[in-house]
Amino acid sequence: QVQLVESGGGLVQAGGSLRLSCAASGTIYSISGMGWYRQAPGKQREVVATITSENVTTYVDSVEGRFTISKNNDKSAVYLQMNSLKPEDTAVYYCNVRTKGLAGTYDYWGQGTQVTVSS
Repeated sequence: QVQLVESGGGLVQAGGSLRLSCAASGTIYSISGMGWYRQAPGKQREVVATITSENVTTYVDSVEGRFTISKNNDKSAVYLQMNSLKPEDTAVYYCNVRTKGLAGTYDYWGQGTQVTVSS
C-alpha cells in the first residue's frame, strides 16, 4: 500500500516561513489532484490549497498571497511554501492525493505534520 510521507512542519515565529513536503512511498497512478488540508484544535479540517493535474491552483482566502502549492508528478509529491505565517495558521497539516479511474475516486492521506506559529 502506497503511503504519503510528510515533512517540514515545526515551530516558527509570526512572519516566518516553512515549506511542507509530501512524497509517496511508491508510484501513484491516475492522479487527478493534490492538496493540503489543516485542522486546528477544536475545529474541523479545512482545505488550504489544491492543485489539479493541469496545474490549476486554488487557495482558501486566508492564505491567498502567502502560501504557494506546487507538485512533482514524477515523484507523486506535493509541496506547500508558507510565507508570512500567522498564529492562526497553527494546525496539523495533511497532504492529500486524489486518484480517479474507472472504479471511481480514491484519496490518499499523509499522517499529518504540526505547524505552530508563535506570536
